[in-house]
This record gives sequence, structure tokens and C-alpha cells, in this order.
Amino acid sequence: MNKSWSNRFEIPVSDFDRARNFYEKIFEMKVEVSDFGSFKMGIFPHKDTGGAIVQGEHYTPGPDGVVVYLNAEPDLQKVLDRVEKEGCKVLQSKKQISPEHGFMGLFIDS
Repeated sequence: MNKSWSNRFEIPVSDFDRARNFYEKIFEMKVEVSDFGSFKMGIFPHKDTGGAIVQGEHYTPGPDGVVVYLNAEPDLQKVLDRVEKEGCKVLQSKKQISPEHGFMGLFIDS
């Protein structure tokens, strides 16, 4: 895993363990946890743009703000199905963006 990211995003969370379990289950991946005491970071596997869930003093989760698109290859529908199984809400079902850009869906985690 390359830890020198040229671009990255952070998703604020209030319940770190719940969020880590949620993302690990829906994407069937392992989130690498770094615990700095008052700040926790769960790093998603990545090649280029890095991302993480974060919990700390200056991070407030909420439904408004930047929309983050995560790669759900090879099957977006399977990921969206797992979102609902984890008790979260799909806001937009699978929809084709365009033939060259593939599909998208939107969900909100708990």
C-alpha cells in the first residue's frame, strides 16, 4: 500500500468501529486502522487516490457536503445490496452515467 498520497479524501464518522465494519463488509475489503489516541483513521486499500474513514475532534459526519465516489468493481449492484443488508439506505439505485463512464449509485451509511 502506498501511503504517500497525491490526492485523498476523508469520511468523518462518529462510531469508528461501526463504520469500519460497514465499509469492510459492503466492499469486501480490509481497512487498515491507525489509532493516534484522540484521532483514528481507517485507510482504504488504494493505488492512486487514497481514502479513509476518520474520527477526531475536527471531523463531523453529516449528510451534506462532498459526494465521494468509491469504486465498486466488479459489480455495483452487489455492493448496493450489501448496503441495505447492513441497515443503511440506498438513496439512488444503480444508474448508468454513460456507456464510457459506467454506472453509479448513492447511499448514506448510518
